[in-house]
Amino acid sequence: MRIIPAIDIINGECVRLSKGDYNRKTIYSKNVLDIAKNFEDSGIRFLHLVDLDGARQNQIINYKTLEKISAKTNLIIDFGGGLKSEEDIRIAFENGAKQVTLGSVAVKNPELFLETLKKYGPEKIILGADARKEKIAVSGWLEESETNIYDFIKEKTESGIKYVISTDIDKDGMLEGAAFDLYQKIIAENPDIKLIASGGITSVEDLEKVKSIGCEGAIIGKALYENRITINELKPFL
Repeated sequence: MRIIPAIDIINGECVRLSKGDYNRKTIYSKNVLDIAKNFEDSGIRFLHLVDLDGARQNQIINYKTLEKISAKTNLIIDFGGGLKSEEDIRIAFENGAKQVTLGSVAVKNPELFLETLKKYGPEKIILGADARKEKIAVSGWLEESETNIYDFIKEKTESGIKYVISTDIDKDGMLEGAAFDLYQKIIAENPDIKLIASGGITSVEDLEKVKSIGCEGAIIGKALYENRITINELKPFL
């Protein structure tokens, strides 16, 4: 299972929100590049980079940070947040993203989503399936839809999606454990997808559990920054 640290960006700083609430923000570092380099030096190969400014403003904002990390590390970066147009997606790839995560577009502009999937291929496009009480949320989790997460993922996998990141918003940033039941059900209904668990992972035991469920990757954020999980504890996974 791939270990994928998360760096969430607001105003160029590394932050974490609780349950996606922009008013419940903790700043962990003003130097995002240093954090990325430390991850790489520790043996990490992947990075989940989220443009929270972009998610709120509905367009890519922090692409210069993406470009800097891409230029100065060899991390394999997936980038999400604010990718609402063909131009946003192009900018992300041109500035070093190896994959992009598309959530809101898949809900609000399914034609563009399918065009993007066809243009770049399923290895480069990740479906963002973030939900609160099993309903998909969009626009930096500021809007909730009536779309059921299981129906949403099934529809998009039938369109050719291979990679899915799923976050239970009520778990995110709370350090209370991951949405194990949610992931189990998603994989049971879509056994061929590569599911990446995100949100609430607090311990090595949580990692072992999402691995046993069949998740292809696990995103870790707050637990790393607050030393609930240490880099040394991740060594067996790396």
